[in-house]
This record gives sequence, C-alpha cells and structure tokens, in this order.
Amino acid sequence: MDKIIIRGGNRLSGRIQISGAKNAALTLIPAALLTEEPLTLRNLPRLADVDTFGHLVNQLGVSTEIEGKRPEVFGRVMTLKAGRITSTEAPADINRKMRASILVLGPLLARMGHARVPLPGGCQIGARPIDLHLKAMEALGADIEIGAHFVTATAKDGLKGGLVKFPTVSVGATENALMAAVLAHGETIIENAAQEPEITDLAQCLIGMGAKISGVGTATLTIKGVTSLHGDTYSVMSDRIEAGSYACAAAITGGDVELVGAQPETFEAVIEKLRAAGVSIEPTEDGMRVRCDGDIQPLTIETQPFPDFPTDMQAQMMAMLTLAKGTSVLTETIFENRFMHAGELERMGAQVEVAGRTATVRGVDALNGAPVMATDLRASMSLIIAGLAARGETQVLRVHHLDRGYERLEEKLSAVGADIERASGD
Repeated sequence: MDKIIIRGGNRLSGRIQISGAKNAALTLIPAALLTEEPLTLRNLPRLADVDTFGHLVNQLGVSTEIEGKRPEVFGRVMTLKAGRITSTEAPADINRKMRASILVLGPLLARMGHARVPLPGGCQIGARPIDLHLKAMEALGADIEIGAHFVTATAKDGLKGGLVKFPTVSVGATENALMAAVLAHGETIIENAAQEPEITDLAQCLIGMGAKISGVGTATLTIKGVTSLHGDTYSVMSDRIEAGSYACAAAITGGDVELVGAQPETFEAVIEKLRAAGVSIEPTEDGMRVRCDGDIQPLTIETQPFPDFPTDMQAQMMAMLTLAKGTSVLTETIFENRFMHAGELERMGAQVEVAGRTATVRGVDALNGAPVMATDLRASMSLIIAGLAARGETQVLRVHHLDRGYERLEEKLSAVGADIERASGD
C-alpha cells in the first residue's frame, strides 16, 4: 500500500490548479440515468471515487466515453449514455467502497419505477443513515422494502409529485429527491432542502437537460415534473474543499499561493475563518491568492450545513491551528466520529484534547515529522498539511483515502515548493 513522504519546512509559493468538485461529480454522474440521450460532463476530476461511480453506472447499462486520458492533463471529459438501462440493482461490491452509490436510487425509480440498492459504505466517520432518502421516495409514492443488506423501492405507476419535508438537512437526500422529482407526475416541493453549492450545480445541470426547477440555492425547491429529459453538456464546478485545503497548506507554511479556478463564493465561511486567523485572501483574475506570514491566530469553529462552516474542512483547519498563537476550539455537529485525526496530529507534537464533539487545540511552536495513519479522506489531508510545516520527515500511511478526493496531490504541491513524494508501502 502506498504512502506519502513529506520533508517539511518549505514555504509554498506559486500557482495550484483547483480541480472539478468531487462531491458535485458524484451527483452529476447518476443524473445521466434520467435520459436516453448523452450527458457530457466536463472538468471531471481524476479520482478513485469518480472512476468507481463510472464503473457502477456501467453495470446498470450506461456507456461511458472518456476524453483527456493523458496523465499530464488535469480533469477529464466523460460522456455518459443510458440509452437502455439493463439493470436496476446497484452492485454491492462497488457500494461498499463509497456511500454516494445511494444516489442511483432516485434516478432509477424516476425512470424505471424500480431500484434495488445496497446499504451504503464509504468513510468511517460516523453514522450516515439513509432513512431521509427513503422517506423522500415514499413521499413521492414509492413502496420501500428494507432487507438485511438491500433496499428495494418500487413505483409501478411512476412517481407522483408531493411534499418532501426534511426534519434535518441532508445533502444526499436532497440530491436524491431532486433527481427523483424531475420525472415525477405533477409538482414536488422539497422543504428544508440542503443549500450546498453542489446541489445548485446538480440543479443547473438538470435544468440544462430540460427539468423545471425553481428556488435553486434556497431551502425550498419546487419541481414541476416533465415526461422526459434530454442530453446536455455541463462543466463541473471547482472543488471548494480542495481549494480550502490548499489555502490551509499555504497558511501553515507562511506561503503565497494562487488557487487557479477557485470559486470564493462557494466557500465564504471558510474564507471568513481564514481571514480571522490572519490569512490574506484576495480575488484574482484566475481565482484567489492566499498569503500568510506564519503568524496564525486561534479560532472558534462550529461545523454546520452550508452556508456555514463545512464539516469537510474541519480536519484541515485543525491541522493549521496546531501552530496558532493561542487556543482554538472546534465543535463538530455533523458527524459524531470525525476527530480521528486528532490522535495522529498529537504524534507530531500537536496538543489536542477531544471531549465528545469538541476539540480544544492549544497551539505549539513547532510540529515534528512522524509516521501517521490516515483514517478518512479529510483526515488524510490534515496530516499532509501538518507534514508540510513539520520539522523532519513525515510518512502518511493508508493514502488510498486521499486518492478518493484529491487529484494528483503530490504533483500540485511539488510545483509550489513542497518536498513530497509517493512511495510504495512496506
């Protein structure tokens, strides 16, 4: 198994290209199931999760053609065509690798009236129930049967418009409900919908395919079902979490980095916290410039659904704050088991105390390189960030997590001055 070796202490300086958003891509791919015509997605990141989802829809009968296979090219163009869906059962082996596979439920039900989906897998960062997904399908007229390992949903006469009212905000359930509703008979209203930019990206893609959706970007979505959708060409939004991650990397090394293609409006809460920590953020013609003199101020952070601070940036921000001039407090409200990186940061000399859903980080003068173990995608990046600033050598093990969410990370960081390489594990 591969590992990443970092010899820390180098100041990052230069330009980093921000890739297409992983979380948006994994929502747009199943949208191809909603039409017989080709859907072409541009700016797809080269990630293990994207490849895995492509294999999943292949097994449902979707053909995929990929441009930009050359390794030196960032991003790819994928054309998906679901002219004939040959299976309405998502394969269990792929499902175990990623929880996003549940997102084929809504499109399959909407178009075929039947779907059988395994219970989801993915990062082990706490419970991720799918009950809201199922209740949304029931609100649209589906019959749900839950087995030991699979969920079977049926709508013999097609889905019907209705009221989907979420008791709590759920990104995935909102995406599933939205895709199901676009082909349902009549009008659907989704209340307490998640407002993440990736949902706006999905909605805009669906509108381009002929869907009738209003309220995009708000907590209330209104969808007037249509009988069919057509093909389209759509460019995936840039990855706001990748951009935030590299901003933290620039800050902790006292760097000066331009994030090319970053869309600041998609992660304003992160930018606000970075500025409060003493990091300079300025828009540029091509994205945004991040500068820091290394004097990082402590913060108080609480993760919340968009537009507030995202849970997917909590670990990276914690890594940066290990070198802050004071004590920071981070509260995780989304997932109950998302501080597993704290113990690994402590191996590098960080002072982190975890009590329930709150972590107290007391800034230290320096971190020291050490062998550390990645536990999930964002935790992996937090260890990379810490390693960039640490004295000596850091080895990050189990980096297959990183490959799920960061395109060509070593290449991007090397280009701005990091001493980083990938090596085969022992």
